[in-house]
Amino acid sequence: MFIGVLLVITWLVLLLRYPAKALPVSLAAALGLGLVAVWVVWLDNREAKQLARLELRITYAPEQCPADRPLLLTMNNGNAVPLTELRWRIAAYAPGDTVNLADNQYAAPRYRGPGELQAGAHWQDCLPMPPLRPGYRPHTLEFRAERLQGSFSD
Repeated sequence: MFIGVLLVITWLVLLLRYPAKALPVSLAAALGLGLVAVWVVWLDNREAKQLARLELRITYAPEQCPADRPLLLTMNNGNAVPLTELRWRIAAYAPGDTVNLADNQYAAPRYRGPGELQAGAHWQDCLPMPPLRPGYRPHTLEFRAERLQGSFSD
């Protein structure tokens, strides 16, 4: 932080003392930073749109999955490009409620996708249950994937 403040003060002194030389360099640096910022925002928006095209459904299905992994995940890649990596957290909600009932502690399971999922492909897997707040039963809750983080091949 100190170095940043020192750089800003030095830049202001140079701009005031030598405006003919410092102004063109400052404008070029501002243009470069602006281009980098636009590029980062564009990439972020593209990734958000691609993640929105993923269809993830999580249901409590102890009859179809092993006892230690009772959540059934069904994923469909609705993108035109393959999914290369995906991470998320599972949230649990009572029907009609907005309070997350899953205790997302440090020791909670980490959920990852299939690795590479081709465009239009379908994937299904059983997942472990996140720790729930006391007093709630899994068969009465709705499960959702939240905080999706992923990458797609270009």
